[in-house]
Amino acid sequence: QPDLVVLAGFMRILTGDFTRHYEGRMFNIHPSLLPKYKGVNTHQRALDAGDTEHGVSVHFVTEELDGGPVVLQAKVPIFEGDTVEEVQARVHEQEHRIYPLVVNWFCQERLKLEGGRVTLDGEVLGQQGYATD
Repeated sequence: QPDLVVLAGFMRILTGDFTRHYEGRMFNIHPSLLPKYKGVNTHQRALDAGDTEHGVSVHFVTEELDGGPVVLQAKVPIFEGDTVEEVQARVHEQEHRIYPLVVNWFCQERLKLEGGRVTLDGEVLGQQGYATD
């Protein structure tokens, strides 16, 4: 009877029954600025597209692959000549910053998934979650 399931690097598609059972109590971290680049090879896809920024998203898990409501995102720059490894390192650094923050919000009962919408301290968050430029 876990209160929270925290996925990181799990790389498996969960069943609908499983995701519904833990709805509102399961997070994933994904190396892109969702909804952009769902799935795998996100860093390479961002480079191939000529993007100037990339990032990471923490989201509630739903039945849709990498499609649950976003809680928080962090952006990183992509510089001319960057390699996948350089972009990945920047993203990885931000992952370690934002994931514990989101888990902490949940454990403090500040963060909820209600009716498919994310609320933090009772305020509904936008599509990119709690983020500012």
